Amino acid sequence: MGRVKAESGFTLIEVMIAMFILTVGLLSLVGVAAAAVQRATESSPALMAREKAREAIESVHTARDTGELSWAKIQNVGSGGIFVAGDQPLRLSGPDGLVNTADDTTVETVRSPGPDNLLNTSDDRVVTLNDYKRNILIEPLNYDATGTLNPNLRKITVTIKYKVGLLWRDYIITTYISAYS
Repeated sequence: MGRVKAESGFTLIEVMIAMFILTVGLLSLVGVAAAAVQRATESSPALMAREKAREAIESVHTARDTGELSWAKIQNVGSGGIFVAGDQPLRLSGPDGLVNTADDTTVETVRSPGPDNLLNTSDDRVVTLNDYKRNILIEPLNYDATGTLNPNLRKITVTIKYKVGLLWRDYIITTYISAYS
């Protein structure tokens, strides 16, 4: 009689190792998907923060370009200027047309279309920007290492603090402004 062939196949150990490798791969994909969803939810507040920082920079440049304010007033209040330093709510500009000054009005809101997908209808969603703070810091600059201040050049740092979920984030933009437009 002939030999009996042994049955071939996978052992239990081999099957368990394959399942482990498959599980690790699938969990990695779930992690990537979760990170993508988190980034997507952060993108809108980050975009808003960037635009509000740019708006603040433009406000300082407008103060210089219109000529309605002297160069000496284009500073923070503590240095004799008109721009309020420290974390301030995102308020609408007041009569002077400049943000982060003493005459600013109510906290800004954002309007988005409601269920009908039409803007400026009764079902629009209006969100008050309470989770955003803006700080405009205007500092003098030195000519060189001697400590002599350049009277015609200043550094502007705008920091927007905004909330994503339970965490606060910062968006910081720095630029320079001269007395000459």
